[in-house]
Amino acid sequence: MANNFDSNITRKLARVFLEKFETNRVISKNVDTQLLSGQFDPSTGDTVDFKRPTDYVSVRTANGDVSGETASDIITGKASGVVQDYFTAFVNYDEADEAIKMDQLDQLLAPLATRIVTDMELDFSAFMMKNSALLAGTYGTAADTWDDIAEAGAVLQSHGVPFDDTICYAVNPFTQRKLASTNRSLGAGGVAGELIRNSLEKATIAENFAGMNVITATTLASYTTSSVADRAGTLSADPVVTYVAHKDTMKQTLAVTGMGAAAVVKAGEVIQISGRNRLNLSTRKEILDETGANILWTGVVTEDVTLDGSGAGNLTVSGPAIYEASGAYNTVNSAPVSGDVVTRLGSDASTYQPNLFWHKQAFSLGSVPIKKLYSTDTLATTEDGLQIRVSKYSDGDANKQKVRFDLRPAYGVMNPFFAGQGFGS
Repeated sequence: MANNFDSNITRKLARVFLEKFETNRVISKNVDTQLLSGQFDPSTGDTVDFKRPTDYVSVRTANGDVSGETASDIITGKASGVVQDYFTAFVNYDEADEAIKMDQLDQLLAPLATRIVTDMELDFSAFMMKNSALLAGTYGTAADTWDDIAEAGAVLQSHGVPFDDTICYAVNPFTQRKLASTNRSLGAGGVAGELIRNSLEKATIAENFAGMNVITATTLASYTTSSVADRAGTLSADPVVTYVAHKDTMKQTLAVTGMGAAAVVKAGEVIQISGRNRLNLSTRKEILDETGANILWTGVVTEDVTLDGSGAGNLTVSGPAIYEASGAYNTVNSAPVSGDVVTRLGSDASTYQPNLFWHKQAFSLGSVPIKKLYSTDTLATTEDGLQIRVSKYSDGDANKQKVRFDLRPAYGVMNPFFAGQGFGS
């Protein structure tokens, strides 16, 4: 006799799948999911926009007369949430039917949920890496002490990032092992005494260390640099440095030359411009390290670029260098100009997997409502708004019956200056 599913089968599947899905989330549990929750509908297309906060300058006068002063401009920018590809896992109908009859749904669905979570967090962590503006430590040097971790907290604070919400620092398991050897009192994490903990609780190494929750993740993104003779070049044109030009994307185009013939600059690489120093985004004053040295501006390349035979091309970077007379939105102490030396940090033909640190409001993750199929569907939603569609259907041409699980996420960069790549010193 053919398989016969109860009418509520997708609800049963959705309930168990959602539990396993939630249990396995780590990185995606520590970004803003509320902002994009419920924002997408047929009228929004593939992008939803949100206003960025405005900023202003104050003036000082002896008698309070500001008639001769220049009023601050009101400039509104937008941050965008953009729809991504589907993440789908599916199984044959017979397998699901047998699992239900044998009360083995956990064994059936846990690997499916884990696969979707893992693939989504790999993809999302790559998005975070490419859209993080800050840098802590010496690029390419492994973070192997708690001092290295604490430096990220200092970088965030010195840049004016408020410590008013969750701030995370993510490392891979081998870095966790190294940190455990330097301080055995840290590394327990989670809720003491719990027999069953979710992945985030298990991943927590230390809470509120230097103002951050330190976690371990196996889904940090990596990339491999190209082999070239020269990793330094120059700006071949003055970049646009106005806030109006960058307020909606928080990305900047830098025309470079002499930076390695036919080199491929990979997304995630960090570049540095000599002589242009970072500013605290609250005080708009230069940032000094513990030795009194200025912190140079760095930008993260957001997409792969192949340079031409003279090492020339246009690099798109996250976290623009902004310099205007008003100073309300400045991120550097002076404007980059043609001829400035631009360096790709790191080494040739090397693989990098940066640690990531971020304020919860740096990024947003949501899901897009998925249209129902001509099948039996159930929509399951996590507490923070991620929606999973569960469908049972048949493939008449292939003479098969199937069950599928779909997630279609949307990613947003709310503030690239609230996040960075972390290394050691």
